Amino acid sequence: MENLTFKHHILLVEGLKVTDQSAYPAFILLFLAYVFTMISNIGLIVIISMEESLHQPMHILFCNLPVNDALGTTVIVPRLLNDIFRETSDRYITYVECVIQAYFAHLFGTTSHTILMIMAFDRYVAICNPLRYSTIMTSKTVIKLSASAWGVAFVLVGILLGLTVRLSHCRSTILNPFCDNASLFKLSCEDVVINNVYGLTFTVILLGSSIGSVTLTYLKITLACLTSKNKVLNSRALKTCSTHLILYIIMLTCGFTIVFLHRFPQYSDERKLSSIMFHVVPPFLNPIIYGLQTKEIRQKFTHVFHRNKITV
Repeated sequence: MENLTFKHHILLVEGLKVTDQSAYPAFILLFLAYVFTMISNIGLIVIISMEESLHQPMHILFCNLPVNDALGTTVIVPRLLNDIFRETSDRYITYVECVIQAYFAHLFGTTSHTILMIMAFDRYVAICNPLRYSTIMTSKTVIKLSASAWGVAFVLVGILLGLTVRLSHCRSTILNPFCDNASLFKLSCEDVVINNVYGLTFTVILLGSSIGSVTLTYLKITLACLTSKNKVLNSRALKTCSTHLILYIIMLTCGFTIVFLHRFPQYSDERKLSSIMFHVVPPFLNPIIYGLQTKEIRQKFTHVFHRNKITV
């Protein structure tokens, strides 16, 4: 069987560990979460795209987030759902499919940071330079910021997986619920020092720039609010920034939980569950938080809902 596995580049994925009793509840929970995530995120994109009054830099930049959330959930959840009722020994995936899944899984995590960074910049300009906002945040600037958020992630993750793909592999089991970079290079018996160094550098730079820029942005926003006696400005800053900050904290908490549990091998099952939650919880909560907190979107959604209800 081993020779057949290597010949056809077929890998065995550990998948989601569930008992026979919890298989159906886990499937239903994941399926409902996936359906809601896709409908809510795609719905937000459609509403923002169709309503001209929502064609503002803040909302257009936000559209990057539901696109990324839909991508990050789709690359993981359908495969998990498909494997739940399969025997562990039958959860096969080709090496190429595994690399593709790992690439988009890491792309989701990286882009989540870069998108929230450019959204923080948008809030900074809107609150600290309101008179120059329309001049700075032009359509061209929004396109450049969005392209840079995705472009940086594409390149960094491409190098990450490129270093792994160059390795030969002497093992055939992915010891994770889904394919990721660490699981892939652990298949190799070669020296993976370069992979570890780049992976650590990549993580430090991404988290450092993300946390640093968001923290600096909000310190400047806080300072602007404290020195300003404009209650309207302060109220607007609180509403718009609280939404962005909540999204950022949720994403950061899920990510740090995985990193923290990596340090404790005895909690490997909890870490694996956390890695799944990273692809489920933020994409599930982001449209709820942003949609409910953003007055313009909430009003448009209510209007569309009532209009469809009357039509029916």
